[in-house]
Amino acid sequence: MQTADDLNQHPIGTGRRAVAVLAVSQALFLSAAAVVFTFSGLAGFKLAADKALATLPLALMTIATALATIPASLLMARVGRRRGFQLGAVFGAASGAVSSGAVMVESFALLCLGSALMGVFQGFAMYYRFAAADAANGSGKAKAVSWVLAGGVAAALFGPQVAAWSRTAVPTAEFAGSYLAVIVLSLLSMIVLSGLRMPLPAPAEAGGGRTLLVIARQPAFVVAVLNAIIAYGVMSFSMTASPLAIVAEGHGADAAASVTRWHLIGMFAPSFVTGSLITRFGVVQVLFAGAGFLLASAAVALADPTALNHYHVALLLLGVGWNFLFIGGTTLLAATYHTSERAKVQAANEFLVFGATAMTTFGAGGIQTGFGWTAVNWLAIPAVFASVVATAWLATIAANRQAHAAAEEAK
Repeated sequence: MQTADDLNQHPIGTGRRAVAVLAVSQALFLSAAAVVFTFSGLAGFKLAADKALATLPLALMTIATALATIPASLLMARVGRRRGFQLGAVFGAASGAVSSGAVMVESFALLCLGSALMGVFQGFAMYYRFAAADAANGSGKAKAVSWVLAGGVAAALFGPQVAAWSRTAVPTAEFAGSYLAVIVLSLLSMIVLSGLRMPLPAPAEAGGGRTLLVIARQPAFVVAVLNAIIAYGVMSFSMTASPLAIVAEGHGADAAASVTRWHLIGMFAPSFVTGSLITRFGVVQVLFAGAGFLLASAAVALADPTALNHYHVALLLLGVGWNFLFIGGTTLLAATYHTSERAKVQAANEFLVFGATAMTTFGAGGIQTGFGWTAVNWLAIPAVFASVVATAWLATIAANRQAHAAAEEAK
């Protein structure tokens, strides 16, 4: 069995190399996911008998992600990150195959199954950032998480473009070619992940340490999870509805792909500096900034719900807000558990985040179809204010503790 020292000495398994492999894997996964996010709502709208169910495939994707997160974490606690991540990529390839077949035979049920399989892939891939944090030392965890998420910049430039180029690759079945591209991207991910070298977990890691209930009583845990839920919930709610809104305004599917590209850039480009911002200003300030960007996104969208340039700016700001809240929440969460506790804490976090996201994703289709893009953005605002209140609560607790400690030292 590998040890932590083996990790540092292995020419491929150094912390930096592990982060690089995970960043490339992140780019490939997100490129595949970008195809699904861009076109599954539109394909669902085309195939569903009830158009209010257009986003059901995406909702099932997030439900599958939530259901996969706990077994994925516990499995990797036993067999290691590399094998677990490669298994996730197998589900990604299966997703592309089933979804492309669904479009060819015009089966909404098969499209739902294909999206669910992509959700399982996502359930594994969401641990890329945790694996990067595990590979880094204490002071470098935030930067390691940031650099892995920065792999999304490549996906932002590449994924939507692949989706647009391949959309009509199968002349008789729009979108089938895009799903075929998902197969290729998933298989490439499997190849890249074969170069990942990380120490196998200690036998006690799957269930050691404090109970989850004890860990969850920490204010930092509550705020970390809540901000991650709000980051993903608000982002997914608006992102899922946006292609439907864009097409409804007459801008077309290629315009939806362009907006998705700028949204992904907003999600992942800040990752090059988010870790440094956390180190310099503290995680609380970055969380406040993330909430501010989400509010700015809603304001831009509400200013003109029809103009394509407003969609571009609003979804770009939405991505930046997600980045700050999500990386901030992940960094905060990493400070709440010991090594022996990480599998169950990470699993609980991911389950809660994607369970909540599944509900917002499913609701997005009905809200957009029934009430429009304006309603989508108004409904996002209260959740963002909940983030602000929770983060302020944590800041107050920290300030009171510092004041108490200073008073004790003065005695």
